[in-house]
Amino acid sequence: MTSRPEGAAMQSEAGRQSVATQVPVSTLSATVCRLGFWAAILTVVLSATALAIGFVTPARAAPSARQTASPIPTWMRARSSGDYIWIVPALLLVPTFVVLMACIDAYASEGRKLFGRLGLSFALVYAPIVAIDYFIQFTVIAPSLRSGQTEGLSLFTMYNPHGLFVALESLGYLAMAVAFLFAAPAFEGGRVERSIRWIFVAGFVLAVGMFLGLYFAGSDIVGFEVAVLSIDWIVLIVTGVLLAVVFRRAGRPASSRLAGGTPAEVPTPGRGHGVRRSARCRPDRTGSASSFGLTLQLRRTQVGGQGPGR
Repeated sequence: MTSRPEGAAMQSEAGRQSVATQVPVSTLSATVCRLGFWAAILTVVLSATALAIGFVTPARAAPSARQTASPIPTWMRARSSGDYIWIVPALLLVPTFVVLMACIDAYASEGRKLFGRLGLSFALVYAPIVAIDYFIQFTVIAPSLRSGQTEGLSLFTMYNPHGLFVALESLGYLAMAVAFLFAAPAFEGGRVERSIRWIFVAGFVLAVGMFLGLYFAGSDIVGFEVAVLSIDWIVLIVTGVLLAVVFRRAGRPASSRLAGGTPAEVPTPGRGHGVRRSARCRPDRTGSASSFGLTLQLRRTQVGGQGPGR
């Protein structure tokens, strides 16, 4: 039967190994939280800017384009560089959103990693569709209109409600809404995390509901395009603020330890609110898993030690 001093020595050794293995996790989590915080802030800024500019400078020729078989004369009269300004923040939002979803994937606990990966996968579906769509519009269509080269552009311009631009943009932002749905279960815990989860789910439900409603109502896809853009950008603005709070709160304990605080993973007893904050960050969830593994190891040791005595 294992003696108590030996059991204590094993527990001490296992505890030292647990602390040693937690240090790289802390470093990773600090990087993830820092990058996630700034990605969330940039997402809010870009989404709000694109939404504001989009409403201030709408595609003025779009209503008239529906009344003619060839919208080229209409958007020739309405050509303006201001009509394309909103594409700049919307295009910058593409890589920012992918980075944000990658941080959410890395932040998710081990049991919810699958949801983070699925959310990131649909973000990677959204990204190339929207990036190519916007880049062509900004670098090909707009310069062609300014130079008067309009032949063959009718199918590609954003002023055509039945064109490829509107269809691809709608598909891309619908994929973003699906990314919201799968990323939602990656959040667990407090009130802020629950708010993010339900806002993501609500964004997906509204986007799909709008698509089905407008489709069965016989409306043009341009109506869905405007709706899904507004829904996704508003979701990104609101959840971006909440995600910044989550990543900032989670990164504080790790940052303080890396900045030269205590070398151990568990905060010292004299630091009261460091303990409270660390209960919300991911490194402590990993620490909990290590503690559980230590408890299980000790139980197995005790059971194995009691076997010969019986």
